[in-house]
Amino acid sequence: AAIQASKAGRRVMMVERDSRVGGECVHRGTIPSKTLRETALELLRARRYGGAFSVTMEHCPLVERLMPRLRSVLDSHDRFIGEQLERNGIDRIHGQASFVDRQTLNVTGVDGSTRKLAGDNIVIATGSRPREPDDIDVDHEFVLDSDSVLSMCYLPRSLLVLGSGVIACEYASIFAILGVEVTMIDRYARPLGFLDPDLSDHFTAALTSFGARFQGGRSVTEMTFEAARGVSAVLDDGSCRRAEKVLFALGRVANLDGLEIERAGLVVNGRGLLDVDRNCRTAVPHIYAAGDVIGAPSLASSAMEQGRLVVRHALGLSHGAPPHTIPAGIYTIPEISSVGLGEAQARAEHGAVKVAVARFAEVARGQIDGNTDGMLKLIADADGRRLLGVQIVGEGATELIHLGQMALVQQLDIDVFVENIFNFPTLAESYRIAALAVIAQRAARPAAVA
Repeated sequence: AAIQASKAGRRVMMVERDSRVGGECVHRGTIPSKTLRETALELLRARRYGGAFSVTMEHCPLVERLMPRLRSVLDSHDRFIGEQLERNGIDRIHGQASFVDRQTLNVTGVDGSTRKLAGDNIVIATGSRPREPDDIDVDHEFVLDSDSVLSMCYLPRSLLVLGSGVIACEYASIFAILGVEVTMIDRYARPLGFLDPDLSDHFTAALTSFGARFQGGRSVTEMTFEAARGVSAVLDDGSCRRAEKVLFALGRVANLDGLEIERAGLVVNGRGLLDVDRNCRTAVPHIYAAGDVIGAPSLASSAMEQGRLVVRHALGLSHGAPPHTIPAGIYTIPEISSVGLGEAQARAEHGAVKVAVARFAEVARGQIDGNTDGMLKLIADADGRRLLGVQIVGEGATELIHLGQMALVQQLDIDVFVENIFNFPTLAESYRIAALAVIAQRAARPAAVA
């Protein structure tokens, strides 16, 4: 948002209470967790070669030893963002902002000093933080959240993961591969239940193969801590689960505390978020909001685009329609990515549809990489021509999805995946295999009716 406003010739002030720019995504969430994920993935890849390498994991290694590149990655990203802001002439203040009225902000610096700022337009992009349970003390020693989980000094022998959403599943799969005994507990019947069932079932099977367990339809009613034994969790069926550590991963909440938004005429909705219109404008016309503070899809990619679009709208610049075809990437092991409609949603909206699956085991690149347990699923309309959605699970899913995204954006027929040439060997060939299967369904004669 700041860079777009500067490029449009406006004077921009960015207020950030952290000492570094980048927020949760860069410093405590996405980038650190994906760096650890790469370590786990390299270990898994080595194991897949079936004895070509001898790979062992020492007991309780230091977590920091598993992420030797993390500090380098963070420093590089922090420097890159800072240089971008400087090149664009954006002023920055390290401090806590709060509204005085609809047009004015009060900023308290780290030294206690205060200053007032006024702007023609204000963008709230303060992100989110891990949700804290009402009945469980997150002490960051025995019970961790998604911010503190990577501050552990060593890998525990065992870990209870409370939740089955994106963050819970990402960490559950990572730690299971690293040799931690993982048990994931949630009140929902299946992990990642919002996904196409083929994807969530595939993930659950992979998680089980890594030695982890999922207990669905259960919740924790009591939790106790003992320095020598770790954590004991009593479930609603009376059973007890013990582990050295617990990861509480049951959602996130918007960072709106301390902003005094009511002084600007704003209120949060029932989910603790800011309501906005299709242009991300709040109830106060010159105040916009972007990212996690407005809720789904709560993706770093969509938040960046929202920041760009809201400024263009605020300044009366051409901005086009907000994107409706947003790919989602989940960095579990294996990766999961989707765009457009899932099969159940497509059937609900369009009635009959044609569905085809290509498995990574069918393509040479999958065999070469040992990446044979993935799949790509195409969903087309009843005629088998119009693409409605793409669902992918397997390593490389978050890169592969963009082919499907571009096809959806351009409203291309399924045939485009057959009429164009893919590099060989690549996982992208899966699009051609699935498309050929859809076309075969299109050509098949309808079954006789008795």
